[in-house]
Amino acid sequence: MTLVQLRHLISLARTGSFSKSAAALFLTQPALSRSIRALEDELGQPLFDRIGRHSELTPFGREAVERAHELVLAADDLRERGRRVGDAQEGLLRLGMGSGPGAMLMTPLLLHMAQERPRLRVQIARAGTDLLVQALRERQLDALVVDARSLRPAPDLDALFMHEMRGAFMVRRGHPLTRRRKALVFDDLLHYPLASTPLSDEVARILVERYGAQADPGHCVTLRCEEVPSLVDVARRSDAVLLAVRAAAPDLVELDLQPPLAATARFGLVTLRRRTAPPGLALLRELMSQQFKDTRPAAG
Repeated sequence: MTLVQLRHLISLARTGSFSKSAAALFLTQPALSRSIRALEDELGQPLFDRIGRHSELTPFGREAVERAHELVLAADDLRERGRRVGDAQEGLLRLGMGSGPGAMLMTPLLLHMAQERPRLRVQIARAGTDLLVQALRERQLDALVVDARSLRPAPDLDALFMHEMRGAFMVRRGHPLTRRRKALVFDDLLHYPLASTPLSDEVARILVERYGAQADPGHCVTLRCEEVPSLVDVARRSDAVLLAVRAAAPDLVELDLQPPLAATARFGLVTLRRRTAPPGLALLRELMSQQFKDTRPAAG
């Protein structure tokens, strides 16, 4: 039994004529007759009583037509839903976001979806990279936006669409460190609370290479959490020094440290290899390109 046969059944039930239905379906009359006969053979019951040139539904035929309508409508609805999902109009997109990219991308993404794709459901989870990767592998998430430097390479993961984002030490305007006349060194920062998200091993290595063992994040970071917006707010309202992606806090003042930090984050889109892309992934990539733009130093 096929959808084509069910459509033939519905058409013949509507017209009562093999010749009229064949013409409407762009078939020859013998081809339509074979289709109906094959359907009757499969169902084991006659669907029509042939009365001269008119075909009239049998009692079973009437029931079959009702069911055929339901099946054909469901198939059409499924086809249309597939089109809308393909156009990212509907469906479900489950994202995991790391702290840095989440601070820059989450609100613009949710706002865009609310305004432009209101029928596309978006669910966002925030956590450390290891937990997000585990959820991705367990099919609880469809894709991740994380700092690829904190991602352990693995054969089942694809990390694409990388955006380099410059890191910086930042403080509020009017902070005592912005009034220093001589060049700042890392020791100067240690007089104040140092705030940061959990840092990758590579960034930790860069800090120690630039500024010595005292810059090991395990020792010098006094305020650590996964939520960059919370840390930015703390830096705005206190003398804390924030270490984060520069673009995450454009209103803060970047400290001109010697030697320069010269560390970057690499925000990328992570998916499982050989998996069908979820709806809305192309939109996500476009928003990443728009939002992940570096910010130049602000004057003190």
